[in-house]
Amino acid sequence: MDELTELILTENRRKTIISSLEKGVRLDGRKADEVREIKIKTDVMPHAEGSALVELGDTKVLATYKITIDKPFPDRLNEGIFMFNSEFVPLAHPSFESGPPNEESIELSRVVDRGIRSAECIDVESLFIEEGKVLAVFGDLWVLDHNGNLFDCASIAAISALINTKIPEIKDGELVRDGKGKNIEPKVLPVSVSFVKIGKYWLIDPSYEEELSADACITITTTEEHICSIQKRWGALSKEELMDLIDISFKTGNDIRRLLY
Repeated sequence: MDELTELILTENRRKTIISSLEKGVRLDGRKADEVREIKIKTDVMPHAEGSALVELGDTKVLATYKITIDKPFPDRLNEGIFMFNSEFVPLAHPSFESGPPNEESIELSRVVDRGIRSAECIDVESLFIEEGKVLAVFGDLWVLDHNGNLFDCASIAAISALINTKIPEIKDGELVRDGKGKNIEPKVLPVSVSFVKIGKYWLIDPSYEEELSADACITITTTEEHICSIQKRWGALSKEELMDLIDISFKTGNDIRRLLY
């Protein structure tokens, strides 16, 4: 598709979305502040220390955790390792291709990682074993179907899987993977809530079509009481708009947190 054709299609799509919003409804029938149905299944990967499959409408993300014994980072000798990687499965969307992680995949990992890390929901010092040895918790995000708002779907999957992640017992310097370890038990539950602005309208949990037509896009991650991180992906917004979106993020985040247990 050439650049001019893509520009025309984008503008036509945008006009159609705004026309629908002027009638008080989005193209998929939702209200501006309505989140798609969320389905959560945990312990779906028996060989992982923790896992969860989350569906946010037609968007699907699988989160898994694997725990190993590793060397600590040189500047954090008494802390364990906690990090994420994301994989965009080529069959999940026509725009996805095989190969090394692209910018979108890296950004997804960073946003999810930042939200969980900034919330300090994991006591990384508790992952210390002995001098030169710590537990490393590696999270993987697998995008299985993309119909918009990967960030929130991945965030919910990551924290859902973490709640159910067990730390294997250590015997003779090795991890015993028998499924009988102790739960990580995160201290708080960070959840991200994403918005796009199209024309004068702010929409929560954007679909793929809405993301393509957006003038601005922002993701706000909260715990029950605090803002963990804010990622403005593009566009601009006023202070008043930001404060309104933060209030909605807390309310929606609390609604989602009630689904996690």
